[in-house]
Amino acid sequence: MCDRRVATRLTFLLLILPGWAPSQTTGSHRVRFVAYNVENYLPMERRVDGETVENAPKPESEKRVVVASLVELAADIIGLAEMGDLSQVEDLRGRLAARGLEYPHVEWVAAADEARHLALLSRYPIVRRNSATDLTYRIGDQELPVQRGFLDVTLAVNGRWQLRCVGAHLKSKRSVPEADETLMRRNEAELLRRHVDSILAADPQANLLVYGDFNDARNETSIRAIQGKRGSDRYLETVYLKDHLGQSWTHFWEYADIYSRIDYIMFAPGLRREIDFSGCRILWRKDWSEGSDHRPLLVTLHDAER
Repeated sequence: MCDRRVATRLTFLLLILPGWAPSQTTGSHRVRFVAYNVENYLPMERRVDGETVENAPKPESEKRVVVASLVELAADIIGLAEMGDLSQVEDLRGRLAARGLEYPHVEWVAAADEARHLALLSRYPIVRRNSATDLTYRIGDQELPVQRGFLDVTLAVNGRWQLRCVGAHLKSKRSVPEADETLMRRNEAELLRRHVDSILAADPQANLLVYGDFNDARNETSIRAIQGKRGSDRYLETVYLKDHLGQSWTHFWEYADIYSRIDYIMFAPGLRREIDFSGCRILWRKDWSEGSDHRPLLVTLHDAER
C-alpha cells in the first residue's frame, strides 16, 4: 500500500514538472525545431557610438540575446535566416556550444545574395542535401534570381524516422530598383511551391516542414501560393503559433511601426500526426528586440510515424 502511494505521488510530480509530458507514441521522443531570422548576423555598415563603421559585426549585445533565446528553446534543429558567411555560422555554433548546445551538422546556402544566407544547424545527421541556389524567374524582360535560394535537407532523426526541412527567406517589402517587390516575392513564392510539389510528387507522405521568413501576411497571394490548393493532398497547413499572451506577431518593422506575422512553419499532410501542437509557441522575452527584429518560432514533433 505504501509503495503504491509513493508510485502515485512520483507520477503526479513528473506530470507537473515544467516541460515534461509522457510520449503519446510508444518509443517516440520529441524533436524541437526552431525557425529564427537573426537579423544581419554578419559584418555590415552600422552606426557604432554615433559613427558609421564599415564591416562592423553584429553587436555583442545583440548576439547575447540571440544565443540566450536559442538556449531557452533548446532546439534539436535550428533553421536560420540572415546569417552571414560560414565564419559567422561557426561563430554562432561556438557560442551555442559554450552554453551546452552542440550542433555537429550544418547546411549553408550560398545564392545570389552574397551577404545574407540561409543556414540550418542540427543535432541529427544530414543524409540528403537538395538546396536550390540558382533559381530564376522573369518579370517583363528581366530575369531575376531567387536572392537567398531555398534550403533543403533531409535529416536522419533516428533509424526509422526522417525529417525533410525546406527553408526560405523571400523578398522583403522594401522597394528596390529592379522590379516591384510584391511581384518579386510572388514569383519566389511560386518557385518555392514548385519545389514543394516536386518533393510531394515523389513522396506524398514525406515528413516535410516548410519554414522561414516569407515577408507577407497569411491572406496575401504569396502565402496562398506556398500553401497550395486547400483540401488537396499537397496542401501545406500552417502551425498557428502564439506566445504566452496569445499574440501571433513574429516581426516588428520599425520604419513602418508595424507588428506582423511574416514568419511561418508549415507542414505537409504526411507530417500532421507527428506534430505535438501543445509544444509549439512563439518565444517571448522582454529583451527579444535587442537580438533581432523577429521572434523565434518553436514546433515540437514526435520522431515516429503516428
